[in-house]
Amino acid sequence: ASAAIKRYMELGNALNATALNAIGTKYVCLLNATELEAIDPPSLRLASLDPSACSQETKNLLYQKAKKAFSDQHRLPAYYELILPYLGGAPAADLKVLSRDDVNMNMTTFVTLRRDSLMHLTPREVQGLLGMNLPELAQWQDRAPVRDWVVLQKQSELDTLHIGLTGGTQEGYINLVTPKFPAPSSAPLGTVAMVFHLLPALLLSFLTVSILS
Repeated sequence: ASAAIKRYMELGNALNATALNAIGTKYVCLLNATELEAIDPPSLRLASLDPSACSQETKNLLYQKAKKAFSDQHRLPAYYELILPYLGGAPAADLKVLSRDDVNMNMTTFVTLRRDSLMHLTPREVQGLLGMNLPELAQWQDRAPVRDWVVLQKQSELDTLHIGLTGGTQEGYINLVTPKFPAPSSAPLGTVAMVFHLLPALLLSFLTVSILS
């Protein structure tokens, strides 16, 4: 399939809606970065793809294409459903904007968001994304990636969600970094003591030579 797609492109054919539907969800993950970049964004309007099983790089590229494809509907209720299959590649900034639109994201979608994007969301923004599905978040608090998100939040802010999330940072606690000291010298103590004893004399000799020269 990968060879067929490559040959199709080499012959100068475009990855339009017809081609994308022929590739479909089954083979979309085979597209490399160059082939993904060749997709004309409007083609995604008529294509039916699900890149959830693809690499993160593929998800990221397809999300950017889909964002352009549906940009004229960004303020319409239908936008969320159109962009939904591609949200696994959405950056944090876009998710923050989406959190203001009452999209009622389900947990299946939430836990497949980009990890780095998820970690940058505040409790209020997560509440905005999940909406009526927020109570289900508590059922995931001991599993990744929700567990990793929870430990980055202030417990006081988690408490404002009123769903029983625990494990956040308590007020007044500071993460301290223990300084690393160099390992003690392996030289015998007698040798170290002799060096320190002779050091003033060595320095004096060095200064005398420097002055005389």
